[in-house]
Formats: sequence, C-alpha cells, structure tokens
Amino acid sequence: MPNSNSPAITNFRTLYLCYFGLREPLVQTQVLPYLREIAKGGYEIYLLTFEPEFRSHWTDEEIDREKERLANQGIKWLSLPYHKRPSLPSTLYDIAAGARLAAKLVRQHKIEIIHARSHVAAAMGALAKKVSGGQLIFDIRGFMPEEYVDAGVWPAGGRLYRLTKAAERRLFKSADAFVVLTEQARRMLFGDGANRDARGRPIEVIPCCVDLCRFSWSSGASKQELKSELKLDGCRVIVYVGALGGWYLTDEMAEFLAAAHRQDAATFSLILTQSRPEMIARRLRSLGVAERDYMIRKVAPNEIPRYLRAADFALSFIKPCYSKRASSPTKIAEYLAAGLPVISNAGIGDLDEMIESDRVGVIVREFNEAAYLSALTAVERLAQEAETAARCAESAAKRFDLEGVGGEAYRRLYRRLLENAPSRDAEPA
Repeated sequence: MPNSNSPAITNFRTLYLCYFGLREPLVQTQVLPYLREIAKGGYEIYLLTFEPEFRSHWTDEEIDREKERLANQGIKWLSLPYHKRPSLPSTLYDIAAGARLAAKLVRQHKIEIIHARSHVAAAMGALAKKVSGGQLIFDIRGFMPEEYVDAGVWPAGGRLYRLTKAAERRLFKSADAFVVLTEQARRMLFGDGANRDARGRPIEVIPCCVDLCRFSWSSGASKQELKSELKLDGCRVIVYVGALGGWYLTDEMAEFLAAAHRQDAATFSLILTQSRPEMIARRLRSLGVAERDYMIRKVAPNEIPRYLRAADFALSFIKPCYSKRASSPTKIAEYLAAGLPVISNAGIGDLDEMIESDRVGVIVREFNEAAYLSALTAVERLAQEAETAARCAESAAKRFDLEGVGGEAYRRLYRRLLENAPSRDAEPA
C-alpha cells in the first residue's frame, strides 16, 4: 500500500509496455506481480504485450477469460502480434506499431505515465511520448546491447550493437525517470548513491523480487517429506533453476556438480529448466555422473517452490561480464525465500556483497576443482546450521520482497514522478 506518510494517489493512469507475450514465464513471475503491486497505489493500469502466433495459441474464449481475470486485478490487457524474422526489420515494425497504439491509448485515456520495460519497449514509449505527451519511465532491466554481445548473439562493435547504443542514448534523453536492478548499475549510469540524475529525474534501484509467501521455507510439507516424495531420502540435493547456455555457465555448472558427486556419493543434482536437457546432461555424463544421480525437468512456475524446499542448497553460475553488473537474478531471490543457502560465482550485480554480508551462501571466485570443493565444504557447513534457513528467508524479505521492497519502490517512483507532472483537467479525489 502507499506509504502512510504520503497521500494516496487515485485515478491516475499508466501504460505498461512489455515486448513479451503474456504467457511467458518472465511476464507471469515478474511483470504481472509488479503491476498488481502498482495497482494497490490506486493507479489504472493498461498493459500492452506482444504475442507470438497469437491466433494459433489463443482461443477467443481464452482471450476473454484472461482479460476478465486481469481486469479483476486492476489491469486492462491489450496485445499486438510479435514479429520475429527478419530480426531488425521485424523489431522496427513492432516498435512502430507499439508506438502508434501507445500514443492512441495515451490520448484516448489521458494516461499520465508510460512505463516501458527494457529498451525495445522504451523506444515505443519515447515515440508515443513525443506524439501524445505523458511521462516516460525507462525500466532499464539490464545493459541490453552489452548482454547481446556477452551472450554471443551480436559481435562486439557490430552494426546492431552500434545502432542499439545510439538508440539507447536517445532513450536516456527522452526518459523522465529510471529503474535499474542493482546498485552497481546505478553507480555506473548515474553516480554513487544518486536518487536523481543530473537533470533531477528520479531513479529507483528495484531488484528482481518474488512473492515470499509462494516460496516460504517454513510452510507446507517438510524438507524430509518432500525428499521422500521425490525418492531422494538420504540424498544431499543441489538445485539449479533457470536457463542453460548463453551467459549461463552450463559447462562450469556441470563441472561443479560432478565435483560435488565425487566429493559425496549421496549427492543428487536437481535441474529445473525450460532449456533442452541435453545441454547439460551430455556434459554431466561425460564427467562421470550417472543418470540415476540427476534429474533435469521442465516445470511450471507454480511448481518450483515445492522442488526448492526439497533441496539443501542452490547453484547459480552466470558469465561474469560487463553486462551482468546490472543483473539481479530472480533465481537468487527464489532460493533465499525458500531458505536455501546459495553458491554463486563472483561479479554478478550486487550478489558478492549481499551473499557475504548476510551470510547466506558462498562466492566462487575461480572455476576449478579446488574452488568448487572449498565452496561445497563452506556451504555444507552453512546448511547444517539451524538458523541458516531463517537467515536466508530474512535476507529475501529485506532485499527481495515483492510487496515491501519492489511494490513500494515502484509506487514511490510513481509518486515522485507525478509530484512534478503538469496539472490535469480532473484532479484525484
């Protein structure tokens, strides 16, 4: 809810631009939960998504049902088709279509705030703002041009990279407020501790947050009951959640898991991913991990908390490159909320300082057998401490709570932005 020290703002409208489809896990676990939190501040929310192969994936009844469900949560859902190939022309076409519809919605509904998630959506928002007015929030999410280079999708200094960097500079000039995921990103873009930029535009650091109730380590079946359900009695369970490949260090994770299996034959590796299982299974087998000692499974987002609660600790290896200084891995928030100490490599967002200061895991600084065994010994010691699960959950509540951290920060940003907004014809009640 809005801060008790600030007057409630009602009847203001925001248009949230998201260059993903509604059913994508990222939208279900990050976008919609944040929008529900923003709606608690009394804002009318319009959500525009881009749907791949819309008519072949949705029936009219499903569309109507989803619109009604979201409307009951204070979210009016609209969509446009997503075009994939050829890459650059398709994206430019979608930007033009999104900007055109956004400008129409801003004028038609007197929308005050255009909230754009990442660079492509921000390009739509900047064009719509130029035509129809409104204030633009650039929700940066990450260093997108550098992410594509670091993931090996674009060559460094190539045409797409240069075009995107030029567009990014224009987006920074056009925006009225900013969101970044990490303190490191804020320092790199705006200076240490800045809550406004040089032009006085507000900035908020909002990491990827989660609904703590979904992942609560102390509710539901016990760890032992869940291990029994999965036929993992007596096992030391290491869990990984998320994608494989790209900037996720799949080979290094497989090597770490193989070292864990050699160190303790009772180890079981639980890998929950939407990626192709063979991306890591082949490497595990080549390192001598028997198929009976690991499980690679695709699970729905609502099933992940149950699997996490069956684990003893969790793993996250991400390529420690420039773009990842702006990264806030959702999996870390989920792990901690489930009471799991984490093993993460160094150089990712704010994780080094957070994990070590909160005593909720171990940082791996080298990718070799000695570093892996040292980390395993340290995290095993942590996992055996009676207070560790509660300390992990407390860290999640302090840093990654969807309502108390993420939701309140977004509502605060909206209030800060609207304080300086031009007066409207219809003032809030």
